[in-house]
Amino acid sequence: MIDLAFSILAADFTHLAEEIATAERAGGTVCHVDVMDGHFVPNITFGPPVVAAVRRCTNLPLDVHLMIEDPDRYIPDFAKAGADWVIVHQEVCRHLHRTLTQIREHGMQPAVVINPATPVETLIEVLPMVHHVLVMTVNPGFGGQSFIPRCVEKVRHLASLREEMNLNFRIEVDGGIAVDTVGEVVRAGADLLVAGSAIFAGPGNQAQTTKNAEEFLRVARSAGELTA
Repeated sequence: MIDLAFSILAADFTHLAEEIATAERAGGTVCHVDVMDGHFVPNITFGPPVVAAVRRCTNLPLDVHLMIEDPDRYIPDFAKAGADWVIVHQEVCRHLHRTLTQIREHGMQPAVVINPATPVETLIEVLPMVHHVLVMTVNPGFGGQSFIPRCVEKVRHLASLREEMNLNFRIEVDGGIAVDTVGEVVRAGADLLVAGSAIFAGPGNQAQTTKNAEEFLRVARSAGELTA
């Protein structure tokens, strides 16, 4: 199954509820929330209060990507805010197994993410316990960056490991994912696709947002059919 996880980082925050509703009607099945702290990544976005507000706007799964230092400290707050899936970076978790366990103990699905320079091999020990693995196809911190082609091999490697280890974790991609790149990552094994600037068309332009999402999903699903 191919899922579009629309990233609200690219949405118009003066009409956020409307933007979320438009993306959902157009076929978005997951709401992706990028949390940045200005330390692990060079940008600051939002925290649990915004996640709680988004929770009131939609019943879709909230896929919360913690681009922050010391994520363990904030896991209870995001659980209280209504997060469904919480993604933590391998690069900041000193005790990754413990952090993923804490996420699950707070009633959420644990996931792990790696940056473009981080090898897939660093995740092998935790693959049996995660809901999904996010492969960053840009360096995290800002939306609208260009896709890094070499990251596709990581998606392919994870898909191979999933089969070899008889696991069912999902493979997510984020960064420069648009109609010209989504087919490649789907054919490599990705099935959870984060897109922001490729979907949201700007204030008051719901018709174009809808068109963007529908075309994105058409290309993604066509690629998925070719690999089935």
